[in-house]
Amino acid sequence: MRMIFMGPPGAGKGTQAAVVAEKYGIPAISTGDIFRANVGEGTPLGLEAKRYMDAGEYVPDSVTNNMVRDRLAQPDAEPGFLLDGYPRTLAQVEELDGMLAASGASLDAVVVLTVDSEELVQRLLKRAETSGRSDDTEEVIRHRQDVYTEQTAPLIDVYRDRGLLLEVDGLGEVTEVSERIFTALDGVSRG
Repeated sequence: MRMIFMGPPGAGKGTQAAVVAEKYGIPAISTGDIFRANVGEGTPLGLEAKRYMDAGEYVPDSVTNNMVRDRLAQPDAEPGFLLDGYPRTLAQVEELDGMLAASGASLDAVVVLTVDSEELVQRLLKRAETSGRSDDTEEVIRHRQDVYTEQTAPLIDVYRDRGLLLEVDGLGEVTEVSERIFTALDGVSRG
């Protein structure tokens, strides 16, 4: 199974990606986690990424594309993967299409978690209190939502037109949302 998880910041993509990837026995590949690991280690990539992340901006495509290409080439991603946080722009969709075509693979599904925007702001503010994430101020959270709407939401139409889109209500307990995702994925044929 090769899939993408999409949704605005705070929709629960990371939490659900881990649950779904475990069920299907595939790696959950999160660009955010990879960036945060690099930030934590103080690598040059991490320092560059932190500048953008702290401002609520996306890390440039060139950096992100190379990182994803390298990660998808790892042996554990050969039978399938779940991408969380990529692609985020139309240019990244084209880049991913090229990566998949080069390996003779294709996407099976694109899961979009839908959540009310005010609910998301409250979730992220709560996460900021409990995890100490410097990039989770209300101003940055609202800016990230605007960036998502402007740059990433158009991807939903692309994947809808390709017949890959599965929209899932992201509100509720983790297990409830997981069950909704599994139900949606049950109808997907694997390519």
